[in-house]
Amino acid sequence: MAFPPTRGLVKAKKYDWKDSNLALFGSDTEKSIKKESAKTEIAWRGAGQKPGLQVWRINKFKVEHWPKDDYGNFYNGDSYIILNTYKKPDSKSEELLYDVHFWIGQYSTQDEYGTAAYKTVELDHLLDDKPVQHREVMDYESDLFKTYFPSITKMEGGCATGFRHVGPKQYEPRLLQFKGDKKNVTLREKPLNKHVLDSSDVFILDLGLKIFQWNGETCNKDEKTKAMQYVAQLKGRRGKASSQVLESARIGPDHQFMQALSDDPLDEEDAAVGVDDSQPALFRLKNTDKLYFTKEAEGSLPKSKLDPNDVFIVDNKKELYVWVGKGADSAERKNAFSYAHKYLQDTKHPFIPITCFNEGHEKPEFFKALS
Repeated sequence: MAFPPTRGLVKAKKYDWKDSNLALFGSDTEKSIKKESAKTEIAWRGAGQKPGLQVWRINKFKVEHWPKDDYGNFYNGDSYIILNTYKKPDSKSEELLYDVHFWIGQYSTQDEYGTAAYKTVELDHLLDDKPVQHREVMDYESDLFKTYFPSITKMEGGCATGFRHVGPKQYEPRLLQFKGDKKNVTLREKPLNKHVLDSSDVFILDLGLKIFQWNGETCNKDEKTKAMQYVAQLKGRRGKASSQVLESARIGPDHQFMQALSDDPLDEEDAAVGVDDSQPALFRLKNTDKLYFTKEAEGSLPKSKLDPNDVFIVDNKKELYVWVGKGADSAERKNAFSYAHKYLQDTKHPFIPITCFNEGHEKPEFFKALS
């Protein structure tokens, strides 16, 4: 696992990429460039050739292999591409199937977001348009994405911060939150502040050579287990580091754990988007000399509305599905993702996962969203 970046950096704007313009995404020029680029992209060598998981990170418009030891670890200032290659369960077919995701950190930039989206489609073309494409936003990951990793670690920093490996004596203090259940426990770096402590979770205060595990009063056994495993890994790497397990109800304000945390007011996050009172909806993208994006249904979403000649977008408020009909024309296909992205920009749930697939390659969850 990579160590986190040094502190003292200017904090980026949260979800700065959300309002990025992908209007040219999918144009004829872009597609032709992408097809040629895919053949020469060094990072794609060996991609999708056998079952398994592969992860890349975007660094200044370039795709770089992410170390396998760090799979499941993500920096909140970066964007990543994740390819899952598999064979259909209980099938004698040797055909390889794919899910390709691009994951966007909350402080990732518009350039990184655009590059991740662009390169994901490039990889899709390289694999003969077989992959199901997904957009994942930090803290809003799909259930499918979470199944790839025993746990997900979200750390502060990214490529632009120039993070580096350091020894335990020089290690920057950090506070880590373990939150989740037996399906998936997420590890998230939090500010060194008393106000972030949550009695329903487990926290680790990593001081380099001294490590504290703070168990909240109502935390669950899965969070405790993951935290204990993490502490064991840290001690294994550092040799002389010591650890102590603390029960939140039994330590006072003078304990070293509490003294290491600030009592300052937390920085204000972006204003809340408010209550989302929208209804599930079904939209059609149709080309008749120009593109039209129309709402076809709301509340109840009939499967019978789907027309193989067009592109449809299904929004159930938890995940957005882009269904590309077999007879959809090139303009509809090229602009499907861009319209999905633009549509979500104007909703109160702009960060939900996006899944894009061709007719005949639907996920079971898609049909569950329809009536």
